Amino acid sequence: MTSVFEITQGTSPIILGFPHTGTEVPPEIAERLNDNGRILADTDWHIHHLYDGLLDNVTTVRATFHRYVIDANRDPAGVSLYPGQNTTGLVPETDFDGKAIWKDGQGPDGADIAARLRDFHAPYHAALAAEIERVRAIHGVAILYDCHSIRSHIPFLFEGKLPDFNIGTDMGKTCDSTIEQATLTVVEAAEGYDGVLNGRFKGGWTTRHYGRPDAGVHAIQMELAQSTHLQTEAPPFAYDGAKADRLRVHLKNILVRIEQIAPGLKR
Repeated sequence: MTSVFEITQGTSPIILGFPHTGTEVPPEIAERLNDNGRILADTDWHIHHLYDGLLDNVTTVRATFHRYVIDANRDPAGVSLYPGQNTTGLVPETDFDGKAIWKDGQGPDGADIAARLRDFHAPYHAALAAEIERVRAIHGVAILYDCHSIRSHIPFLFEGKLPDFNIGTDMGKTCDSTIEQATLTVVEAAEGYDGVLNGRFKGGWTTRHYGRPDAGVHAIQMELAQSTHLQTEAPPFAYDGAKADRLRVHLKNILVRIEQIAPGLKR
């Protein structure tokens, strides 16, 4: 089996996490997906390319497996991130539109989930945790910026159109307020875009799990509407270079500002 994660080690205090850009599905799992599931529609398409080269010496940790294998941004205990709201679980049974992704009778059972936790979820998070500790040892502080995207219209998950920038800090719990404010300042000044802080997406399990400001680890999630960088939010989910170039200016500004804040966060 190929590696379930890819790492680029850098010396910046920032770590970029990519839990949902992977598209690899082992054959024995892929054959259980139905035609809808095999589209892999809920991928965070091209996000690792969108952020590529924006910040010198940044560390990246990317899951190569698809979220339909197991979702690297969900609580391994299976606890819902948004109780009472529609969402998808640790191993999704449906896509973001509420449509089945597995062939009848071939959805994952408890043994499947346990094996995927062991073989995919745990190794990814072990790698991410190790990089956080390595970076914190260098700087006395580490900032995890978790990179995500999602279609701008998904009635099953939220009403209306999603803002372009969706900043998640679990209501300010996962990072110092200066990080949150620096990010929001860039977003609010980005002409032609809109954004929200702790709206529908308040940060996934990764952000909530690792964000411990009192221990010198800060975490923030950025969920981008895919309309900001894709030609269309439908197959083949092609990257739009012109859109992406406009967006990358603001993403770089966010990362640079956060990096500048890091030295003042040492405990």
